[in-house]
Amino acid sequence: MRREQPASKPAKILYRPWGLVGSLIGGLVAGQIFQQVWKHLVPTSSDDAPKPLESEYRLRQILLAAVIQGAIFSAVRALINRGGARLFQRWTGEWPGD
Repeated sequence: MRREQPASKPAKILYRPWGLVGSLIGGLVAGQIFQQVWKHLVPTSSDDAPKPLESEYRLRQILLAAVIQGAIFSAVRALINRGGARLFQRWTGEWPGD
């Protein structure tokens, strides 16, 4: 396993805006992926997944939606953060984390 060198303070500061933009884009992408996954899992459901305060849904369905949504958001976030850090490293020669 290759260990990256810790980032310098300027590299961490320069990476912050890049990381913020990546997070925003990742959130939008993850939301779209979740909507598509939910449509395929529950084709009879409305377009939106159930929210915790919607009384017409059973708790089981609300928890299922929350678990799936959380898993998708976490995976997309990890992919975007890691990809962004690798790209930043290629451009600057420094790893932005650690």
